[in-house]
Amino acid sequence: MKEVIAVVRINMMNQTKQALTDCGVDAFFAHEAHGRGKGFVNPHILEGAEKGYEEAASMLGEKGKLYPKRLLTAVVPDSMVNCVVDTIINTNQTGMPGDGKIFVLPLLDAVRVRTGEKGEKAIA
Repeated sequence: MKEVIAVVRINMMNQTKQALTDCGVDAFFAHEAHGRGKGFVNPHILEGAEKGYEEAASMLGEKGKLYPKRLLTAVVPDSMVNCVVDTIINTNQTGMPGDGKIFVLPLLDAVRVRTGEKGEKAIA
């Protein structure tokens, strides 16, 4: 089993949900998130902006901003990982900064609370 975590644009959520369903993934979590990708931010300017100094805030420009995103989490069998990753990429890729990131993590176990089923039976 693997846990697939994806950060995507908010405006791509409906397309991503439908694409994941088409791929065979009906169960996943979506969380509100804020963040930013790589970019140089002077820590002294950031500190000043956090203290409320308008000059520092104006110097940050767009690079110090945290952007609203959606964080998707799906637990899938190993055999579905490529489909899930490819689906998320194909649905969200615009070629522009901010398209998102995908993380794939090994998952040791899962347990369905209602029945006590473990492993892949718990996520089926």
